[in-house]
Amino acid sequence: MTGSATRALYLARHAEAAPDGAGLTDVGRRQAVLLGRRLRETPLTAIHHGPLPRAEETAELVGEQLGALPQYRSEAAGDYIPDTPAHEELPPTAAGPWTEFLNRITVEEREAGSALAASAVEMFTGPVPGDEPRHELVVTHTFLIGWLVRAAMDAPKWRWMGMNHANAGLTVIRYAPDRPATVLLFNDTGHLPAGIRWTGLPPELRV
Repeated sequence: MTGSATRALYLARHAEAAPDGAGLTDVGRRQAVLLGRRLRETPLTAIHHGPLPRAEETAELVGEQLGALPQYRSEAAGDYIPDTPAHEELPPTAAGPWTEFLNRITVEEREAGSALAASAVEMFTGPVPGDEPRHELVVTHTFLIGWLVRAAMDAPKWRWMGMNHANAGLTVIRYAPDRPATVLLFNDTGHLPAGIRWTGLPPELRV
């Protein structure tokens, strides 16, 4: 069925995770609550989240600020490598370290990630059937956010790499019928106080 209504996709990286991966830190819980408050005036219809504890807890805390919204656990919103570019596809300045990173990924992980990325595009992007616009939040991880932003911009497949995203930062992509996707926001952290705004990014990228 051809989509005929606009989709607004809200993407948030999970809040700051505890070192053991069991959930969020105190800072992370505060970030998640503030993200939820930021979204109170947004007409969201659902929250999707990845299966890992840091994404699930973030979604729960965000949801507590938004009322009775349905929440859906989705493997497609998980933490995985969405695509594995060849060394020669990468920019020369980054090809060495990025290839070294990718070489640590097993064939099985690469195949699973590619399939999940395709599912995420199918589930979360593009205009929607019917006459009602749809607003959905996906609480996920930085790689998938980079992959979906790359797709919206028709950028090369490798361009998901190096697209850093802060914990509890907000990205919004609009998919309207008969026009290209539009990235309205990327990594917006205006809802977070300065002291907890740039967690999840390398120190040299914190401003």
